[in-house]
Amino acid sequence: MIRTAAFTREQLRAPFTLVLLVAVPVIFVVAAAGVLGDFARAQGGSLVGDAASSLAAGWAAAFIAGTLGFFQATSSRGADRRLALAGLGPARVAASRICASMLLAVIAAGAALVALLAGTGVAHPWHAFVAVLAFAVIYLAVGVLIGSLISSPLEGSLAVVFVFLLDVFSGPGMAAEAAPYAISRKAADVLIAAGSGGATDTADWIRLALVTGGAVTVAFGAFVFAARSRA
Repeated sequence: MIRTAAFTREQLRAPFTLVLLVAVPVIFVVAAAGVLGDFARAQGGSLVGDAASSLAAGWAAAFIAGTLGFFQATSSRGADRRLALAGLGPARVAASRICASMLLAVIAAGAALVALLAGTGVAHPWHAFVAVLAFAVIYLAVGVLIGSLISSPLEGSLAVVFVFLLDVFSGPGMAAEAAPYAISRKAADVLIAAGSGGATDTADWIRLALVTGGAVTVAFGAFVFAARSRA
């Protein structure tokens, strides 16, 4: 818990970071819902109304979590290796990093959900929160994985944005049929159903849990790899 709190404070010591955690999801939800609907219609998708606003909340949390995950991985690589060599071990350092990252993901998801609830009447708000949080966790893993492999801020940031944009325009509701490489499609299915008032099958919840759990595993493995690699 002490290491997790220290890692969280490390990320939030710049006041602007906390502002971004809250402001970016709010602005994205307010500004992007209509744009997402327009793009969906242009690509033959079916995203409209509250479903578009709900999906905007998911993408807002995904973008901010992916960006924070990338910079957390790149900025902590040397420190994590030193902590691991000092006796904590890569696994314990990685577990603390994951817990700190999850706290940031919850903040981003909460801000996106508040913005969504303030602007629309979501039929299933708790379902929406779980789906938005799943978006954040999935992209947290994307950012951490890229950050553990690419140390350059420019190239790494562009890689995160590339994955994000590829996923946005190939997922459920945005295209006539979701592409198999749309990594957040299970979260999007649940979120669209929550926004439009539709039911979510048990199988969809199981698939979402598996994808989210896989994302956490990938992020943990990336932190372990970074702690063991050379600074």
